[in-house]
Amino acid sequence: MIDSRLRVLQLVAKHGTVTAAAQALHYTPSAVSYQLRQLSAELGVELVVPQGRRIRLTSAAHALLHHAELLHAQWERAKAEMAALADEPGGPFTLCGFSTAATHLLPPAAAELRDDFPNLKVRLIEAEPARCFDLLLAGDADLALVIVTADTPPLSDARFDQQPLLDDPLDLVTPLGHPLTDRPAVTLADAANEPWILGRPDSTYHQLVTTACMAAGFSPNIAHYADEWDTGTALVAHGFGVILVPRLARLHSHWPVARIPLHGEPAPARRILAVTRMGARDNPTIAYALQAITKTAAGILPAQPG
Repeated sequence: MIDSRLRVLQLVAKHGTVTAAAQALHYTPSAVSYQLRQLSAELGVELVVPQGRRIRLTSAAHALLHHAELLHAQWERAKAEMAALADEPGGPFTLCGFSTAATHLLPPAAAELRDDFPNLKVRLIEAEPARCFDLLLAGDADLALVIVTADTPPLSDARFDQQPLLDDPLDLVTPLGHPLTDRPAVTLADAANEPWILGRPDSTYHQLVTTACMAAGFSPNIAHYADEWDTGTALVAHGFGVILVPRLARLHSHWPVARIPLHGEPAPARRILAVTRMGARDNPTIAYALQAITKTAAGILPAQPG
């Protein structure tokens, strides 16, 4: 087995503080600090130094992290190979994903895994994309569905295997009878002067909408904040503004609103990735789960280009 203290160092490197790393690992800060000191003493090198409220990794720590990435990836490949040789998948298997995925994509896949492999203990966790990467890195999840945001690691990050799963188009939601509903084609820029309803500034949804609007050439005039689709739709129905809603999200039909597909280049969409730890993608349970997720998505969204 690989020394668990390397995972501790990886989470410290990711978050920059002992406290945040401890939260991601479900440890106490003192336990994280102790493991870092223990690892440093065993190797005979300094790994971290204080830097204000944060800590800075030394050159020795960066070198060690490079080796840790290679070791963990090889270990995941070994586990995937062993799993392929087993008669049937078994043991714990955890799926995690952002709210819409956790509602519409992951439960059907989890049900298929549960029904087809009785020895598999399937668990679901709803989490924001940044938290999903923490869960993978800490070994608390095996497969994550995430949205690409400014806070998610780059595709080149050697710790993760990130593969595009699908593009989820964003629809404009307006009050019923709004002038935009009469147009044969609507672009996001056509709604530039509307009052907007967004998620809280620290939310993934807020990033998603502001990024889409800026790509369309404007900054949204934010009139209200709502994190839930139902709350946002209720505000739209009462004439307080417009919202963008992903195609995967289902809205209650009793609200008097119009859902308008958007056209133009770029047509706004959120890119959904399937993420595993590097080396784990060939695990047969992960491959089976991805097949089930893709099948579910195909029943909700039109065929993806390419």
